[in-house]
Amino acid sequence: MFKGQPKGLIAAALANMGERFGFYTMMAILSLFLSAKFGLDETKTGLIYSIFYALIYVLALVGGLIADRTKNYKGTILTGLVMMAVGYLAIGIPTPTPVPNLAIYLAITCFGLLIIALGNGLFKGNLQAVVGQLYDNPQYAAKRDTGFQIFYMFINIGGFFAPFFAIGVRNWWLQSHSLMYNSELPALCHGFRAGSLSEQAMAKFQVAADAASGTPVSDLASFADNYLNVFNTGFHYAFFVAIIAMVISLIIFLSTKKRLPDPNKKTAASQGGQSVTKMEVKEIKQRLYALFAVFAVVIFFWFSFHQNGLTLTFFARDYTDLSMINIDLGFTKIIGAEIFQSINPMFVVILTPVVMALFGWLHKKGKEPSTPRKIAIGMGIAALAYVVMSVASHSLPPFREVTDAGGLDQAQKMTPFLLIGVYFILTTAELFISPLGLSFVSKVAPPHMQGIMQGCWLGATAVGNQLLFLGGLMYKNIPIWATWGVFVLACLISMFTMLAMVKWLERVAK
Repeated sequence: MFKGQPKGLIAAALANMGERFGFYTMMAILSLFLSAKFGLDETKTGLIYSIFYALIYVLALVGGLIADRTKNYKGTILTGLVMMAVGYLAIGIPTPTPVPNLAIYLAITCFGLLIIALGNGLFKGNLQAVVGQLYDNPQYAAKRDTGFQIFYMFINIGGFFAPFFAIGVRNWWLQSHSLMYNSELPALCHGFRAGSLSEQAMAKFQVAADAASGTPVSDLASFADNYLNVFNTGFHYAFFVAIIAMVISLIIFLSTKKRLPDPNKKTAASQGGQSVTKMEVKEIKQRLYALFAVFAVVIFFWFSFHQNGLTLTFFARDYTDLSMINIDLGFTKIIGAEIFQSINPMFVVILTPVVMALFGWLHKKGKEPSTPRKIAIGMGIAALAYVVMSVASHSLPPFREVTDAGGLDQAQKMTPFLLIGVYFILTTAELFISPLGLSFVSKVAPPHMQGIMQGCWLGATAVGNQLLFLGGLMYKNIPIWATWGVFVLACLISMFTMLAMVKWLERVAK
């Protein structure tokens, strides 16, 4: 798998793996943290989540512009790593829950998220651009697709372990205060404090409080405040795991950055020689048209795929039997809706060699699909995942009914294998789209616009992410099966549009 790859690939992949570990620690718990910390409903949580997720990718455009103008890709990447660590610190410092002033404390959290988004914008696209520059060397040009698949696999090794650490820290803190984890209790506590629980929900709150405390609870008001404070302090400490990961990533990057290309030196060398190839304006325009056509199409895919941190996480919390995946380590228990965030990166690591082998086998037979065609196939696979979710959810009650009842009865909850299977399908789709999309951009983008075009790819992801809040809105207000149906439609629109452009994109990419 690593044969024939440039040495700098592993250095870049390891640096990115540490950063992604920290990032996915945060993303595994962010939507649930916003809900549990501030008592926000699914729509408001989805709005903050989607704005933050969009900013991560929008600001990659800024990072790309800075790196392209200064040609200081490594310095820009380094600044991004430091800023992200500062952002994690801002949201990691424990604050009281229930919050004394919602506006002030929510603003502090949003400020920390903004700093993280700025740092990520400086880091993410530019490291991808540097990886692409490794393959500008004709010696490695044929390995570009497989190189990005390896790079993507390393990202997800970090992503796999992150949710376990986040859950472990949160549940350890609960356990150290003689409390047990219950995914429904934060919402019940907030509902009790607001006086909005129905009689049925109040009865469930009493049972859940007794079970979490291990003894009968006579003062539910005191319990609600205490449980919310301990639960969310555990979340705050989980963010410190992200800081540790950022420091590790920083050390790796500083110790290995000499193996990465330096565009500044390469440009100077090219200008002094006879081998400069100037691209005609017409060709540049054709390449940009092709890139922006792909960017527009993948918006619908990311809108659907990145529901894994929002509506699919809510589904895990509200409709899934979490007791079936309880891992007791003695000092802490690994149980929680966040655990499903590790399923996608696990499958990326497992399936990447399989997908690479499949493409290699097809290549030997002369039947390997082009990169644009692979992307279209991936969108069709993603549609299949949401078809499965829609069919499986058809008999489930709407979320409003579940909330009014204080939670779904245990007998009605779905097996966790449903989400595991859906993540398997979605991950397969992702491997046909995300790493190959990065490869396509690095291949088609004009040489002097590598950073900004990688930023535009992330910008397209940002638009899709900004639409994520619609998932939270639908989850709360329409039948669950219909919510998944919207994502089926979005993925199919992407697939058929991409197929209609395949031949043109193949010509441009030659």
